[in-house]
Amino acid sequence: MEHQNEVSEKSLLFSMSGYGFLLIGLVLLAAVGYRFLQNGGAISFSMIVLGILALLIFKGLSVIDPNEAVVTTFLGTYMGSMKKSGLRFIIPFYGKQKISLRARNLNGQILKVNDKAGNPIEIAAVIVWQVDDTAKAVFAVDDYERFVAIQSEAAVRNLAGSYAYDHNEDSSAAVTLRDSTGSINEKLEQELNERLARAGVNVLEARISHLAYAPEIAMAMLQRQQASAVVAARKQIVEGAVGMVEMALQRLHDRKTVELSNTERAQLVSNLMVVLCAEKSVTPTVNMNSNHLQ
Repeated sequence: MEHQNEVSEKSLLFSMSGYGFLLIGLVLLAAVGYRFLQNGGAISFSMIVLGILALLIFKGLSVIDPNEAVVTTFLGTYMGSMKKSGLRFIIPFYGKQKISLRARNLNGQILKVNDKAGNPIEIAAVIVWQVDDTAKAVFAVDDYERFVAIQSEAAVRNLAGSYAYDHNEDSSAAVTLRDSTGSINEKLEQELNERLARAGVNVLEARISHLAYAPEIAMAMLQRQQASAVVAARKQIVEGAVGMVEMALQRLHDRKTVELSNTERAQLVSNLMVVLCAEKSVTPTVNMNSNHLQ
């Protein structure tokens, strides 16, 4: 197996409960001490053998906490991972390295990048991840924690540059950073899992935690958003006013309340539109001419 390219986690390493071996090691040490005293301080060959056996037993013992694993090697060869918690015993000649399997938070820094439309924005993400393949985490990359941090930043930068900030920047876009939070988080999580798979890391959750225009354009963008909101509101008011005018003219005609010439109809329409669309209260003028009343 090529460690540099193809290393991956094998089946769990066989291990035994270490409590019995701990007792055996203590008994051996006690035997060494007893013989040392019995021989008057002289060291015998049997004492050396018993001492070496006790040291090997203690070297083979490992205390594994919950959600923790021990990666083992022998003469440069990956032998397997031990994940069962408690006091465990394995072959003493194996090299051991502990690695945490707990879920971890990565609170990304606020990055200043350009969105798809080229506008400078600020963006940051919070990522929840954990080691899934211990062998890849230890052997496939130099430092898997640093690898996660760097690749996460690269993924956030790539995501920000792939989409517009909102629909004001790209009205035809189906997905934008601000208006499609769910889709953006899913795409970020998917890209992170693809990037971090080589390090044996699984991303449990990824969310955009900060999103804003860069300070140098924030005021201009706010003014544009306010103008867009005003235009949208005025458009809705005009559409409602036109409907009300049409309804008024139709009812006057149906009930034959008054007969209006084209000029008078135009004047009535103009007056109603002014009243309905004006931003301020309109002072009414009472026309006492009743020639048209029936």
